[in-house]
Amino acid sequence: MRETFDQVAELYDRARPGYPRAVFDDLVALAELPAGGRIVEIGCGTGQATVPLAERGYRITCVELGPQLAATARRKLARFPDVEVLNENFETWRPENSQFDAVVAFTAFHWIDPVARYERSASVLRDGGMLAVVGTQHVLPPDGDDFFVEVQDDYDAVVPDEPSTKAGAPSHPDAIADLSDEVAASGLFENVAARRYLWDVTYTADEYVAVLETYSGHRALPDATRAELLGRIHRRAERRGTVRKTYLATLNVARARSATSSARAASSGVAPADG
Repeated sequence: MRETFDQVAELYDRARPGYPRAVFDDLVALAELPAGGRIVEIGCGTGQATVPLAERGYRITCVELGPQLAATARRKLARFPDVEVLNENFETWRPENSQFDAVVAFTAFHWIDPVARYERSASVLRDGGMLAVVGTQHVLPPDGDDFFVEVQDDYDAVVPDEPSTKAGAPSHPDAIADLSDEVAASGLFENVAARRYLWDVTYTADEYVAVLETYSGHRALPDATRAELLGRIHRRAERRGTVRKTYLATLNVARARSATSSARAASSGVAPADG
């Protein structure tokens, strides 16, 4: 499923929303990133979150699984000489020089094997290095657009047994947990802070269907099924004029426990900084 985004790299870049500026401001402050610090970004996609960090002068190594996504990101980030985009699988990537100041992930961390995500992150960090994870969810607050309740009829008609949509309308923002418990359970990091950000994006019918075309669950549907479903949703949105989608971003910042990074690096075969 995580490879489906690569099928529509250019559309992904045009259609997917960015992140509020406050996310980056808080990440930099909470992770205590030094000027010119070295960052690994897991799954940079087309570089939507990379640009705001690159503009702040950080040296960034992006590890992106999809070749088309990586190519798009390289074009977008070509003006930043301290940013490199590698077409690699983070779970198997072995950097020549580890000891990074931070590992960051924007709506990508959940695609990494749960057993590996914290170990692999710790293995490339210097002692006391930081992990910053941003997750995004579509939510429905009390004042949200009821389009997202009504559109369930279209999913029920076309894909009634699809697990990702069978549950119905999006959750209330308060029902979405951050990663604090998971971070603590890893034993490799200690929580520093967690923040939450809520914002709306208004779409035309064409714009909203373009976003849906980039979602892994929709991409995985048979072509005819996807076309029928998106046609129904487009007509419903067009009757409305616009739809207002509410997004929730969660930011978790955690510090690698003392001596964890070097120990993990040794056991994972990652070359030490002076090696």
